[in-house]
Amino acid sequence: MAYYKIKTLNGDIMDTVYLDNAATTPVLKEAFESMQEYFMIHYANASSAYDFSQKSRSAVDTARKQAADLIGAQKDEIYFTSGGSEADNWAIKGAADFFRNKRSKIITTPIEHHAVLNTVEFLKKYGFDVEYIPVDKNGIVDLQKAEKIIDENTAIVSIMLANNETGALQPVKEIALMAHSKGAYFHTDAVQAAGHIKIDVKDIKCDMLSVSGHKFGAPKGIGFLYKKNGIEISSLIHGGSQEKGLRAGTENVPYMVSLGTASSLASLNLQKEYTQTKNLRDFFENMVLNSVPDSVLNGSKENRLPGTSNISFLGVSGKSIVSALSSKGICVSSQSACASKSDSLSHVLKAMDLKDDVIRGAVRFTISGRNTKDELIYTAQTLGKIIKTLRSF
Repeated sequence: MAYYKIKTLNGDIMDTVYLDNAATTPVLKEAFESMQEYFMIHYANASSAYDFSQKSRSAVDTARKQAADLIGAQKDEIYFTSGGSEADNWAIKGAADFFRNKRSKIITTPIEHHAVLNTVEFLKKYGFDVEYIPVDKNGIVDLQKAEKIIDENTAIVSIMLANNETGALQPVKEIALMAHSKGAYFHTDAVQAAGHIKIDVKDIKCDMLSVSGHKFGAPKGIGFLYKKNGIEISSLIHGGSQEKGLRAGTENVPYMVSLGTASSLASLNLQKEYTQTKNLRDFFENMVLNSVPDSVLNGSKENRLPGTSNISFLGVSGKSIVSALSSKGICVSSQSACASKSDSLSHVLKAMDLKDDVIRGAVRFTISGRNTKDELIYTAQTLGKIIKTLRSF
């Protein structure tokens, strides 16, 4: 069940249907329980020399191995961070600094998360040129254009594994090979994908990969950067010797433990969760598209994450739909969470060259295996009534 009791502004208690799992997920019971003893019992600094810290050091080592197993990496290739945004910043800035005065081009796409887009824009101030590989109408990177853009002056190519608004899966392996053929690093933002689809960094051929724990049942404020052994990047946070001297700061042992537990659970339940989530998404999507006139699916129908459904309702504002659904206890979004307060149209859908009325009417539903058919039926029925009312004005 994904019903949650919440108190409204006027004091009423109501059930909430949560269909915004791309924004965040609840902390799993096992992940929460696994971290508790590291707050008040085994609270020692994991980097301290005395025996009392051994339990903390061991817990961090275990969590690192669990995180590595989630993506098919080696334990010593995992560097804990505060989340996906830090990991993205570190990968790109670290590579740019390493290649400074040698290569001056950074390549990405116009559909990336703002953690990537704003980072590459920042690096322009330091003399780097940024080029964007276009995407097609399904929101998937154009490989022919990529091959023309990536050259010997490229320092790093950063392409997300799965888009946060449409769920579109990108051909990262093919682009990684292009980058390597020109001597460039390849980084992928896997924040939306990790814990939801199978990831093997060796198969992807990536040099670096970003993960955020709160997208699959760990707390907010913990994630990691995978950095392939042999790849050199500069530190983002300077200070102590933590994370092999590359990421200073006292280890957040409880959150690392929780991330490790969530990673293990995701690995164990990946196929079952994938199938269940996809079936629920398809059930919901078919109901909506067949019952609500002038509704259209945005992005690839097949090549996407199992729980993501981005649907436009023509003639209606997506933000109005989100607000109206919220008043009925249903949580969805019109863009990614980081852009939800912006009045601008989705940069992802604009990059797909969709018409403004399609973009304006877009709503993102992100479903998980915790949702139920009853919730989805209620949402589809409520959605139909809301759109009919909004269109009557």
